[in-house]
Amino acid sequence: MPTFLLIRHGENDFVKKNRLAGRLPGVHLNSKGRQQAQAIAEKLRDAPIKAIYSSPLERAIQTAEPLAEVLSLPVNPRPGLIETDCGDWSGHSWKKLGRLKIWRIVQSAPSLFRFPGGETFAESQLRICQELQTLSSQHDPQDLIACFSHADPIRMAVAFFIGLPLDQFQRLSVSPGSLTVLHIGENTSRLLALNYDLSFSLSSPLPKK
Repeated sequence: MPTFLLIRHGENDFVKKNRLAGRLPGVHLNSKGRQQAQAIAEKLRDAPIKAIYSSPLERAIQTAEPLAEVLSLPVNPRPGLIETDCGDWSGHSWKKLGRLKIWRIVQSAPSLFRFPGGETFAESQLRICQELQTLSSQHDPQDLIACFSHADPIRMAVAFFIGLPLDQFQRLSVSPGSLTVLHIGENTSRLLALNYDLSFSLSSPLPKK
């Protein structure tokens, strides 16, 4: 079965301001996000990628476009890669949402939670996993495929394919502009890389003597 590059979109102002974008239209990459998209393209310009798929949301497609340009491949929008439907919570700040009593369920038992006016984490996980399995069936086992998506769908896909319970998926980190590599096999799957962040640095200064 193919190997997937699961790439989270680059930074946008919702990420920068700690707000939940959900599926709101018109959320575009900011300057840092565009730099991250270019860095991804440079990193993967020589990779033997056979196809590029993306969530249909603007921030994901914009992240995919530089790579598509250097590889001369089209960006194929796939609704199955879209962000979790956060319903009425879309657009709100994480700080505000964290004050809600129901927030503890989001953190401790997400498998029991449904976003008001949106979907459950379980529905979102099922959707992206079915999408990856569908794409697997359309490619040769040795193919390398790039899929641009969002933090929670990527984390939930990884959790499913490595056997991590859904209630623990938030232990995984997927930063903006990061690469996660997942090989989906017929009998077993392997996580080859998680949250490979091209901009990661340990910038904390050493304590002064």
